[in-house]
Amino acid sequence: MPALETRAVARLLREYAQRSALRGGNPYRAKAYSRAADSLAALAIPLHVLIAEDRLTEIPGVGEAIADIITKLHKTGTHPSLEKLRKEIPQGVLEMLSVPGLRPEKVLRLYKDLGITSLAELEAAAKDDRIKKAKGLGASLQTKILQNLAIAKSGEGRLHLHRAAALLAHAKDSVRKSRPELKRVTIAGDFRRGCDLIGDLSIVAEAPKAGKAAKPSPTDGLQIRLSDRKHFGAALLFATGSAAHIEQLQTLAAEKEMRLEADGLHKGRTLIARDEAEIYRALGLPFIDPELREGRGEIEAALKGKLPKLVTDQDLRGILHCHTDSSDGTETLETMAKATRQRGFEYFGVADHSKSAHYAGGLTVKQIAQQHREAERLNKRFGKDFRILKGIESDIRADGSLDYPDEVLERFEFVVASIHGRFKLDRKAQTQRLLRAISDPHTTIIGHMTGRQLQRRPGYEIDVEKVLRACAKHDVVVEINAHPWRLDLDWRWHQAALEFGCMVSINPDAHSIPELDHMHWGVQMARKGGVPADRVLNAMKLPEITRYFRQKRRSLARAA
Repeated sequence: MPALETRAVARLLREYAQRSALRGGNPYRAKAYSRAADSLAALAIPLHVLIAEDRLTEIPGVGEAIADIITKLHKTGTHPSLEKLRKEIPQGVLEMLSVPGLRPEKVLRLYKDLGITSLAELEAAAKDDRIKKAKGLGASLQTKILQNLAIAKSGEGRLHLHRAAALLAHAKDSVRKSRPELKRVTIAGDFRRGCDLIGDLSIVAEAPKAGKAAKPSPTDGLQIRLSDRKHFGAALLFATGSAAHIEQLQTLAAEKEMRLEADGLHKGRTLIARDEAEIYRALGLPFIDPELREGRGEIEAALKGKLPKLVTDQDLRGILHCHTDSSDGTETLETMAKATRQRGFEYFGVADHSKSAHYAGGLTVKQIAQQHREAERLNKRFGKDFRILKGIESDIRADGSLDYPDEVLERFEFVVASIHGRFKLDRKAQTQRLLRAISDPHTTIIGHMTGRQLQRRPGYEIDVEKVLRACAKHDVVVEINAHPWRLDLDWRWHQAALEFGCMVSINPDAHSIPELDHMHWGVQMARKGGVPADRVLNAMKLPEITRYFRQKRRSLARAA
């Protein structure tokens, strides 16, 4: 049989990963196969070339063992181990692994005990109450399945930001090395628009003889669009999207008796604009940042001169909401603070877990005192240019109260109030829980407001608008949690938060030094939501934010 193309090999390798997970044994092996399959899907060089040149191990996540599997899959269309695994489990059972929270051992039980062999059968069984009656499965699993089936369907084939970033960076580097004649190799698609999940891996490159309209290459998975120098800007515009934004630009062009096509903006037979900025300008628009291009009113705002000047990475002056090894972090306070300082920031806001978070080593009152003494000692050493700000991530109890008495909460410079349990309260109760926490004068920031984890679990049910209005009323800052699994508050709510009068804080929720760099994903989400720097708490300089916290504490003292 003819050798398989890259996409087919990636699909088989993913099947191998899923079947290995169902077999049991070492779970990291199945995850390694899955990651390698993702890397294959974003391959910028034809697979047969890498195999012929013995370069498979250059692919991220591909070692010698996986390289051998890929080679066999490419040349023969199968693998002896894969064929053996196929005899054990029907193909449809693999679909169930896409449901967040449904672990391989539970999928196996659903198949063996209830005979479920597809997502459709799983949904029917859950709705018919068959799962909760099965021994070893139960009502809790049934509820989780019903909740998470929608996530499985909506998130299919999409990647978290940090994973897509790594794959696209490798693809871009590969294109430059393998095809040195290509210039201006630029990432486009969902990633350039700053989307929270990435399904469109797209690159645009300038080629010497590509022709006027950019066309996708036959590369599987990753789309590489080639354009000549003259039409590169228009090619990038169309490859970036969104479809709704492009359609609205074309409508505006038609109203002005112009035509916007893949090679640029035309008036009659004349091409009058071919660069992105030129196209917007010719249509009477300022340049619209890629993150705003979703067809959600950005063109109307641009026509009225009301586009926001979006926050950038360089605008941020400090980092808040971070953890150390005093709770569930991996590094000491000193190490985390120094790493933050080395990144050019002016302050590090420690916010370890509070006492109720036993699972995360929540701090006792004695440990709080020890940490504050350590922070003061380090601050003397750092001098005036850098400071550790003393905070806490206080659990919001089920009744909405914070997880320390007032006399302890008053010791902190800031308090991040967050929900970490009792997610199943109904919408009204969960909303009231947050409203009470927001009304507590000690609360500075509401952390990861909806509790969602992308492609893992939906957020708990709350009235987001009511919560945001309360934050504005009580001068409580709304967190944009920058962890790529959270990205919470969702960017679609950012404009509402700004309109109500809220400030936001872009926080990494870092538990290690590498996670400090999650800040970039938070900035990307803030840009996606149209947030300017002057509405971001940690865009304040050190003297400004210390004054802000001091005034908050004074207000608290006056109220007492």
